[in-house]
Amino acid sequence: MQTRFPLGNGIASMTALPHLFVRVDLVVDGVAVQGLSSEGLPPKWFTKNPDTSFELDLAEMLAVIQNASRIAENAAQKPVSFFAWWLALHEEQARWAMLRSQPALLANLGVSLMERAVLDGLCRAKNTPLHQLMRSEALQIDFGEIHPELRGQRIASVVLEQPLVQVVVRHTVGLGDPLRASDAKMLDDGLPHSLEESIRVYGLSCFKIKLSGQLEVDLPRLREITGVLVENCQQGFQLTLDGNEQFSDLNEFRLAYESLASDLSLAPLFRSLLLVEQPLARTQALKDDFATKLAQWPEAPRLIMDESDGALEDLPRALSLGYSGTSHKNCKGIVKSLANAALIQSRSLSCGRLLIQSAEDLANVGPVALLQDLAVVAMLGIPHVERNGHHYFRGLSMYPDSVQQQVLANHADLYCPHEAGFATLKICEGKLNLQSVNAAPFGCGIDLDVTQFPTLKTWIMSGGMGML
Repeated sequence: MQTRFPLGNGIASMTALPHLFVRVDLVVDGVAVQGLSSEGLPPKWFTKNPDTSFELDLAEMLAVIQNASRIAENAAQKPVSFFAWWLALHEEQARWAMLRSQPALLANLGVSLMERAVLDGLCRAKNTPLHQLMRSEALQIDFGEIHPELRGQRIASVVLEQPLVQVVVRHTVGLGDPLRASDAKMLDDGLPHSLEESIRVYGLSCFKIKLSGQLEVDLPRLREITGVLVENCQQGFQLTLDGNEQFSDLNEFRLAYESLASDLSLAPLFRSLLLVEQPLARTQALKDDFATKLAQWPEAPRLIMDESDGALEDLPRALSLGYSGTSHKNCKGIVKSLANAALIQSRSLSCGRLLIQSAEDLANVGPVALLQDLAVVAMLGIPHVERNGHHYFRGLSMYPDSVQQQVLANHADLYCPHEAGFATLKICEGKLNLQSVNAAPFGCGIDLDVTQFPTLKTWIMSGGMGML
């Protein structure tokens, strides 16, 4: 998959990536059924190691996914409930990752892809949407097995009886994204490119702004972004800041944050700030001294984790240190996000402050991954979600026309035909409609023939890695 323009994340600039599909064959109560999941495999997000090539990073990602596939099959050689199968998969993958010094964030990518494919198959076998299957307790998910403090808490406490029918798009402003139409090298491919153009076309009012960690870069750029938002969002706006792991210490981030917040021209931006995501490098984010330094900063914004929320134990520790929450991403795991939601609910009651589960996923695209992620966001009741796959990629134009037409037929509230002939995400007044997502088995429900795509082995042998 080729991007419309380079996507920078502070350590790499992405111009292309492989999008991997996982297909599972299940027998559910005697009925044979297939399930699907998929994920883009981005450079540097799961490991953020500047000393490795993308070819090496990708090989690690594929090894993690293939190992999870092996465990997933072995764990289902005999009839098994979903949660017992998931627990065996997660525990064995974690042991394997520890022996290989693989980070939990990467290891869970493999678990999540298997988990999503099986959930898709279960929803299809039962012909029921994900939120209904979850609330039925048929999956036998036991939060107490994940976090003992949650023993006895029911899954219905975190899964809405009626999922959200709309979700607000939180548009990410990347480090290199153009802000105004007058900026040089604007695209002319039928889709908006600059921030002000995206606001006008999509009716955006919610944003996520990435920080570089360099005050001399961030200050003038934030001034320009604030000007664009004030000029173009007449009814107001909300935003989050992404620290992007650019700070090694909370005091370092505090100094940068206070310098920015004291700039009068940025007052409209900081008045509208909801939270700051992952300011510290993942290796530093959960150290003991974080709690002490946060206690010395009573005016601190609400801070949440993203990349440092890899293992099941990370959120309990983060909340104990003073973080305000974490992010949901399907690539980190659905059962994990459900347990996180239950923990956030429980800790909010006990600590007397509202903790946060946000929804982040920078470049997710359909026809499977995006819709499955939206189905989870809707059932968890998260009101806004980072959503930029439609911005960095040209709709579903990378797929065969038959696939695009099926998506348009099944999800006319979520996708629309572009005048250039490809299917593109339909964003109205800054929101996505989710009626068809909520009604379909695990979000998408389309019959995608993945045999028309090259197999992983064929793709590697044909030099696929070298094309990226």
